[in-house]
Amino acid sequence: MVEASDFGDAAMQTAGAGSLPSETHSEDCLYLHLWTKGLDNTRRPVMVWLHGGGFWEGAPGRPVYYGDHIAQQDVVIVTVTHRLNVFGYTQLPDSWGPEYKSSGIAGILDIVAALRWVKANIEKFGGDPQNVTVFGESGGGGKLSLLLNMPAATGLFQKAIIQSGAVLSANSNEYGQALGQALTDIIGVSAGDVDALSKVDAGKIFEAQDAAIAKVRDKAPKGFFSGLFSPTVDGVELPRMPFDGGAPAAIGQIPLMIGSARNEANFFPDSATIIKETDAQFEQRVREAFPSEAAQLIPALRASYPGYKPGELSLQLITAQMFWINTVKVADMKARQPAPVFMYRFDWESLTRRNGVPMRAAHAIDVPIVFGTYDSMRVFVGPGDGPARMSQQMMPAWVAFARTGRPDCEEIPAWPRYDLAKRHTMLFNLESSVASDPLGEVRRLIAG
Repeated sequence: MVEASDFGDAAMQTAGAGSLPSETHSEDCLYLHLWTKGLDNTRRPVMVWLHGGGFWEGAPGRPVYYGDHIAQQDVVIVTVTHRLNVFGYTQLPDSWGPEYKSSGIAGILDIVAALRWVKANIEKFGGDPQNVTVFGESGGGGKLSLLLNMPAATGLFQKAIIQSGAVLSANSNEYGQALGQALTDIIGVSAGDVDALSKVDAGKIFEAQDAAIAKVRDKAPKGFFSGLFSPTVDGVELPRMPFDGGAPAAIGQIPLMIGSARNEANFFPDSATIIKETDAQFEQRVREAFPSEAAQLIPALRASYPGYKPGELSLQLITAQMFWINTVKVADMKARQPAPVFMYRFDWESLTRRNGVPMRAAHAIDVPIVFGTYDSMRVFVGPGDGPARMSQQMMPAWVAFARTGRPDCEEIPAWPRYDLAKRHTMLFNLESSVASDPLGEVRRLIAG
């Protein structure tokens, strides 16, 4: 018998970026954390959570991710720690030999290993190894996007929930190798010298990241989460860019729930500057992003968000570019496969402010609501009974989906599957409702 009453170390990362004062960061970070109602033969649905923080920070041991509330819905919750940033996503050049060909996706392979452990062992914890749902938000959704495109993950989970993290790009192999070469040059390690690399202090490697990124900045690709120490297409574990050419046939039978928040960009630090933009600056931003569509897109955005000031409209454009359109594109591809897709948008508005910006329905506010941990995040979700009322709708829908592959529950209206004709989307709010193709005109103009 081993006592397991505390969290393992979090992955190496910058202290203070959402971390707790008690949080320890180290290279020894490959841990699973598990909540279950019983060590019995009930064979409960299993929900494996991938935390946010992009590919460079975050940890599952933070109170927002505690699984005790949602586990009371008779599911087994597993949260995963895995390597991040330079330790999880350094693509060593070909000169290091074929055994390091997939070094640029090691952090995702950690998650594959965790899912293999779940398949082999979860029955001992009252879980069903044949009914596993992987869900994640932001960077966690990005990691899940990659898993859906990786042969090694085939058969390890049966359902998927991507929250504000649909990813259609990764680092190219060329860029990944250039970044890896820049790093090894900076820390002074020759190609193939594994012994020398193993002796370099982890802190020195971590601190070399920014200099390495700056060294190859002119080669950096554009895209959500790309251009940093993030996953690289290696041609083996990740054979291609995510969803390039459509959803892989191997995931045709995996039901997907996918969505984003209405005001994602309000969360991020630069929103405090962007929200002050003038009409002219908003229009210029649209013209630079979508030159051919700008004449129609500018009035379409104004009509879609009545009462929004110019800077707020700029934030909505960024929300669409970073989150919503990729969400739509992944849903469209999956909708062509047999298993159902369920699309949602999180619309409930918190009254809190961050960096002076009204949060509204900002990035990540849905996480403590799904987990039922909103009381530990009042500074984020705000006071009152709104978070509880939202959780009473969203948590049962997530659990129902994990149980059956459909989010049907009595707490919300009937939720039709998403298709390319009706584009049914659940709008989660105090009074949730289903809309057909919300923001349809904006979608048509910027989705391509």
